[in-house]
Amino acid sequence: MKLLCALALAVPLSVMSQERITIYQVLPRLYGNTVTLNKNNGTLAENGCGKMNDFDARRLKRIKDMGFTHIWYTGLIEHATKTDYSAFGIARDNTEVVKGNAGSPYAIKDYYDIDPDLAVNISNRMNEFKQLVERTHKAGLRMIMDFVPNHVARQYHSDCQPTGIKDLGETDNTSLAFSAQNNFYYIPNEPLHLDRISGNNNSYTEIPARVSGNDVFSAWPGVNDWYETIKLNYGVDYQNGRSTHFSPIPDTWKKMTDILLFWAAKGIDGFRCDMAEMVPVEFWHHAIARVKQEYPKVTFIAEIYNPEEYRNYIHVGGFDYLYDKVGLYDTLRSVVREENSATAITHCWQATDDIQDHMLHFLENHDEQRIASPFFAGNAEKALPALVVSATLDKAPVMIYAGQEIGENGMGNEGFSGEDGRTTIFDYWGVPSYQKLTRGIKYLDKNEAKLYAFYRSIVKIINSSEAIREGKKFDLMYVNDSSENFDPHRTFAMLRSTGKETALIVANFADTEKKICINIPSAAFEYLGIKPQTKKAKELISGKTQTLTLNTTAPTRVRISAHSAVILTF
Repeated sequence: MKLLCALALAVPLSVMSQERITIYQVLPRLYGNTVTLNKNNGTLAENGCGKMNDFDARRLKRIKDMGFTHIWYTGLIEHATKTDYSAFGIARDNTEVVKGNAGSPYAIKDYYDIDPDLAVNISNRMNEFKQLVERTHKAGLRMIMDFVPNHVARQYHSDCQPTGIKDLGETDNTSLAFSAQNNFYYIPNEPLHLDRISGNNNSYTEIPARVSGNDVFSAWPGVNDWYETIKLNYGVDYQNGRSTHFSPIPDTWKKMTDILLFWAAKGIDGFRCDMAEMVPVEFWHHAIARVKQEYPKVTFIAEIYNPEEYRNYIHVGGFDYLYDKVGLYDTLRSVVREENSATAITHCWQATDDIQDHMLHFLENHDEQRIASPFFAGNAEKALPALVVSATLDKAPVMIYAGQEIGENGMGNEGFSGEDGRTTIFDYWGVPSYQKLTRGIKYLDKNEAKLYAFYRSIVKIINSSEAIREGKKFDLMYVNDSSENFDPHRTFAMLRSTGKETALIVANFADTEKKICINIPSAAFEYLGIKPQTKKAKELISGKTQTLTLNTTAPTRVRISAHSAVILTF
């Protein structure tokens, strides 16, 4: 506890720019693929694969013109795969420890190399990556890539690491279950047993067994474990009371910090850090401070699911932003699915009010089920009010997953991933919505074009409206819980204001049009520094204007279509 307090004093909060970050997440392996027919469990030759070069100036311009500030390219670093690249000097992976034909982008095989799947000229893959960085920046976008700190592929081996850097595990004492200077955890004198996963194949040998990525300290991982990965050792002895051994600095800290610096030096603008909470916060304090010393504008985003650790990973670890999954995402999903009341949104933001600007909002990413899938809403339009709330609730960044903006449902039976409402990360596959976006928005059908226009309006509003970009918030739910013509279970309302511009945001989660009456208390006018007034207000999504009366003596009246929202500014 004393150590954490001391570290907290040493790490100031990140200074927030007035520009709000808007992120477009893409999986290049799938995005550029123009193949229209897919074969279940298809190979690279059968189903094709997108390339870094598919993100040319025209496609990047579309993403920039939609209003995004950043693009997160998922799965750039070389990972284990069933595709044979031995002709290019890349060791072939044993298929027993690869999930799917393409392999998981989160089972890193060489931290210092680019995935050969993504290169047109495999021998020139690092130069193609550098050109991607240059094109992204030329388009006016900043670039985020994955950093996977908790685990690596079973057959990890770097053949591209800089001279003088030793490979992970190269100097480990494998006779010890734990040593602070080992890079991995071991199960001495016991081989790895994959019988429960691969039957009696037993073509993969590992002696002694190393601990699986999801903290399975057993030589017998199960099919639902991260058996294709091995856990990295940051100096935490999990089997002895989780005791920590951080002095001297563990070898893994040095190696992983070097990897961050390697990619930062190539001009990338941010890291999305996979399962960041499975790595001790003290490492993040060390590594992030070191990277920002040389590259102060690099952004760090943590995938984290434990609310009790949020403030620790911001104030001590130094993260700029955290996933708002166990919070806003879960709440909005439950409201869209009519499993929860819209009043839950108020309780949700109040739980992180002191760190709200550090939370990353989203409704989809590669881990979550697609909105349009029957596993979530079954119809992309049902989540439009949730999109508006997510984008306008506060000053936090907002992320959209490629295909979300035209209603991708993720329902292909791709192979390893199966038909689960998610877009696969393990398979070679062509995604219908990605293929349309790759060709151009003129190929969208009427419903897709309408959805795309709504998303484009919202993403642009985030930074074009002063009130939405940086205004203070006043939640109106507490004075409307029993108001006439206001259903607090299917309606959410709030005000955002800078004093110069004010926005009234009202979201209708119901499946019918609503004529809504909203009470506005005197406290709202006092807190936001505005006066009761009647003015012409512009509705930012539609572009239409209407007369809006705001006072404390009569309710403000608005009409909202089913599954929609209004953002009225004055």
